[in-house]
Amino acid sequence: MARVTYIGSCEHKSFPSFAGRPCLRADASKCDPHHADQDELTGWLRQAIREGRTSAHWEGDFPRYAWHKAEEVPYEARLVNRGLGQYKGYPLHPDEWSEIFDKKISGNDNG
Repeated sequence: MARVTYIGSCEHKSFPSFAGRPCLRADASKCDPHHADQDELTGWLRQAIREGRTSAHWEGDFPRYAWHKAEEVPYEARLVNRGLGQYKGYPLHPDEWSEIFDKKISGNDNG
């Protein structure tokens, strides 16, 4: 999973970041500026994939989704470039966490 990288998305940022100028969508989850280090976020993503916290659906060499929890906040990463293994990510509402893992455990992954 050395090719996997977190590139982020300005659509989830309300602050300038490595992903570019902020352009937070009204319907998008807002990222925490305390977790704005690209290397840290790439590490979270790689750990999630290594530990199998991924969707059953893969696109080429990469899972479509991966999940990580940091400081009790659940995050979802979504593949945005399957040729390069690049992802964006966003926080989830805590209620969505168990639903995701219920689907993963049962093998009923529609995402």
